[in-house]
Amino acid sequence: MLYKDAANAKSNQQNLGTIKSSNLCTEIIEYSAPDEVAVCNLASIALPTFIVNDPTAPHGKRYDFKKLHEVAKVITNNLNTIIDVNYYPVPEARNSNMRHRPIGIGVQGLADAFMCLKMSFESPEARELNLLIFETIYHAAVEASAELAEAQGAYSTFQGSPASQGKLQFDLWGVTPSGLWEWEDLKAKVIRTGLRNSLLVAPMPTASTSQILGFNECFEPYTSNIYTRRVLAGEFQVVCPWLLRDLVSLGLWDDDMKNMIIASGGELFDQNLQGDPY
Repeated sequence: MLYKDAANAKSNQQNLGTIKSSNLCTEIIEYSAPDEVAVCNLASIALPTFIVNDPTAPHGKRYDFKKLHEVAKVITNNLNTIIDVNYYPVPEARNSNMRHRPIGIGVQGLADAFMCLKMSFESPEARELNLLIFETIYHAAVEASAELAEAQGAYSTFQGSPASQGKLQFDLWGVTPSGLWEWEDLKAKVIRTGLRNSLLVAPMPTASTSQILGFNECFEPYTSNIYTRRVLAGEFQVVCPWLLRDLVSLGLWDDDMKNMIIASGGELFDQNLQGDPY
């Protein structure tokens, strides 16, 4: 459920007019008009791929925010290029995309990242990591879009937007950034050069694309340790890979364990797994 007033108040496209709807998955909310059909240009980041080994970190692993920042900037540039080379089925779609140049960077495998780092999904550590991940992606996208605007010009409807007044997403929400990244100089640059893209971050469901890399969907928790997935080609069993790895390493994975998990509907009772997020 979306609230129209709240959605418009927090949109960087609020200067265009009243936004009346979202896309079907509600990850992005864009302005439409009789001569414009809103378009979303999306890509997702596989979050677990930025976990690196570090013997000084808890459980010997840490999250590489610097690399995530680098990749998010590359994605911003790539999506911006797609706007120019894409095929548009109707002129109204091209009009919208060229005027406002929205992009949407999302994620997949947030739950996998938590499990790899031995964090419970609802733990304070997971909450902090979640915030730092999305702050990093947003900072990188804003920085890259400002650099593109400096080289190619701001998107045509930039003036009058919240960003043109130095108001970024966390300002519209009344949230203070963590301090991981420097924001004030970046805001000043955005005011000076503009942005190449009106929208930047849009966490989409990734219901299909996350299966390609074998991660859990978007920012969702695992619904169960074992469940049935149904696709056009049929249905198949999915087992939480992090649980399977731990059970194998502890010497607990066998037919009895598998049948017990299936019989319990995916629940796992005390099997000497204290400290692991299952």
